[in-house]
Amino acid sequence: MPDIRSSSFSRSLPRQWLIGLVLLAVLALLLWWFWPSAATSQQMGRGPFGDMGPVPVRLATVEQGDFAITLKALGTVTAYNTVNVRSRVDGELVKVLFQEGQQVKAGDLLAVIDPRPYQVALQQAQGALQENQAQLQNAELDLARYKGLYAQDSIAKQTLDTQQALVNQYRGSLQRNQADVATAKLNLDFTQIRAPIAGRLGLRQLDVGNLVSSGDTTPLVVITQADPISVIFTIAEGDLPAVLQRRRTGASLAVEAWDRGEILKLATGTLESLDNQIDTTTGTVRLKARFDNAEQMLFPNQFVNVRLRVDNRADATIVPSAAVQFGNQGTFVYVVDTQNTVSIRPLSIVASDAERSLVGSGVEPGERVVLEGTDRLRDGGKVQVIERSTLPADEDSSAPSDANTNAQHRPLRNDA
Repeated sequence: MPDIRSSSFSRSLPRQWLIGLVLLAVLALLLWWFWPSAATSQQMGRGPFGDMGPVPVRLATVEQGDFAITLKALGTVTAYNTVNVRSRVDGELVKVLFQEGQQVKAGDLLAVIDPRPYQVALQQAQGALQENQAQLQNAELDLARYKGLYAQDSIAKQTLDTQQALVNQYRGSLQRNQADVATAKLNLDFTQIRAPIAGRLGLRQLDVGNLVSSGDTTPLVVITQADPISVIFTIAEGDLPAVLQRRRTGASLAVEAWDRGEILKLATGTLESLDNQIDTTTGTVRLKARFDNAEQMLFPNQFVNVRLRVDNRADATIVPSAAVQFGNQGTFVYVVDTQNTVSIRPLSIVASDAERSLVGSGVEPGERVVLEGTDRLRDGGKVQVIERSTLPADEDSSAPSDANTNAQHRPLRNDA
């Protein structure tokens, strides 16, 4: 009996081939209908669905003005002087006369060590001094009498010499006693702990009642000089010649300290000094800037963003940083003429900041460049100049929000 399933399969096979051929023909017909010719596609330049018309864009004008060339770096705030206040004598801490975080002047009384033992020591030294003064006075009177008797040839020369030696001995003892008195007064004065420099006090490390000594490693408090204050930062060795050139002319280089987010400017100062060697491991050199810090916005060991102004160009050609594009052929901008026709213009950038770029060559003041809406631009294409508020969402989203997003711009197209 013949296989019914095999016979049915053999009859349906030609039908499946026929359906497949019909579908392929329909697909080829659709591709032929919607696919434009190479010449038409090149002429339209808008993709496979024809010319979309002028591209809506927002423009900016190339300006001429002053431009400050700055170097950016990371810096650390460093106090000019930092002192660990410790006791210079041994004893009990009986008074603390400061508040944590207080501003003090040099010589202000901070704490007191129990002075009684040192007062007693001073009295002992003064008593010994008075005793030796009396002995010396008596010995000097005897020496004067012996000199008179020796002149009368009434005593031997040896007796006179012995008395002279005794006087010299008492004079030496007197000098030692005077030194003991001075030491006792100094130790008594050291029981009053005073601020050695002006600055801001830190947190208190010792409490009243503790026994302190001159050999303690824990300070009573730390004083930091915050006005003025310095910032230590580094720059690349390639940027060093520009700094050295300005310093040789005697110019004062301005330095700005900004917070971590570069939103708030904390203080403005001047470049004070440079290190005498380059770090070979990093290829950088350390610099030191001085800030008055009258508003106390800078704190020791604080990390800040530093902007060092090395030059100021007058009558410079300036374009918005958002208009600068980056492609395979280098840096360029889209320039729009009076007929609203786009042309791709290569240019050289000398320096940039967050919003503006200093142009070396490529554009002239007064020319218009595309600021937003660069996605579908091509050389020789037409544009429609509109305001930002009327810019379509798809075009507006393609534009960078600031100079930091320039690296995300589309590269220069091959048809340019």
